[in-house]
Amino acid sequence: MSTAQVERVELDQLTCWRIRVAGSVLLVAQQGAQILSYQQGEQPPLIWLSPDAAYRTGQSVRGGVPVCWPWFGDLRRNPPAVQAHYHLEQAPAHGLVRALDWELLGIDEEDGAVTLRFAYDTRNQPLEGWPRDVGLTFVVRVAQDLGMSLETHNRGTEPLTLSQALHSYFAVSDVRQVSVEGLQGCRYIDTLQDWRELRQQDALVFDAETDRIYFDTAARLSIIDPGWGRRIHLDARGSRSVVLWNPWTDKARRLSQFPDDAWQSMLCIETANVLEDIVQLKADERHRLELRLSSEPLAS
Repeated sequence: MSTAQVERVELDQLTCWRIRVAGSVLLVAQQGAQILSYQQGEQPPLIWLSPDAAYRTGQSVRGGVPVCWPWFGDLRRNPPAVQAHYHLEQAPAHGLVRALDWELLGIDEEDGAVTLRFAYDTRNQPLEGWPRDVGLTFVVRVAQDLGMSLETHNRGTEPLTLSQALHSYFAVSDVRQVSVEGLQGCRYIDTLQDWRELRQQDALVFDAETDRIYFDTAARLSIIDPGWGRRIHLDARGSRSVVLWNPWTDKARRLSQFPDDAWQSMLCIETANVLEDIVQLKADERHRLELRLSSEPLAS
């Protein structure tokens, strides 16, 4: 007898799927293959979705886990080899696939988990200004934890260079009270200090706008949230860089789909391949970026 519930839901202009399995609830949009929200049992959500989120075609939803590909952030801040693949003058932030419909290959239930498989094929849906032959797949597996995998297959005859990120928004009780473990000793670039390179000494805490790129990161990072008495674990593979972001007060007022006070309840930790950690693929090579999210109570 099936223990999972799979429901197709239309949120304004977007087709989405709501999955209930093993006490977890997951919401995913076909546009961008974007995870929108994720909650385990009676806990507060693990993945944050903006209360002002807009579900519009051609526009990434604020929150969840947008897929940033084949570049992250401002293309002009990417290495020349990443920039060289794009041939138009205006390059959208965070790449080309966040606001496009992906193909849903299937939803399967097995061993108490539900797996959704999405694909974006540039042969069938060419990306304007980016004439490369790539098969992209995004697999989401939900049970008592949440796993996701983004695979790039370079099917062209020329080498391919890209940057990317799983732009995860995490729900926290109060960002001023949480800390992030696992970054101690890592080099990072502080984009708010004129892109200076610094080194993290202690566990990371937040008392102002934060926008940092960390390198040579550990396979596991953890968000320590005393207010909600939990620890969120991020276990990554295929990544040696991570982006930490919180807009704080002033920037929050300028963001779309974002209440002025929402900075208090979210924290972005973006599992990435950026700058010196870019992905370089020869003809017919593949790369897989993986992330698994889980949580456990803080020891009392």
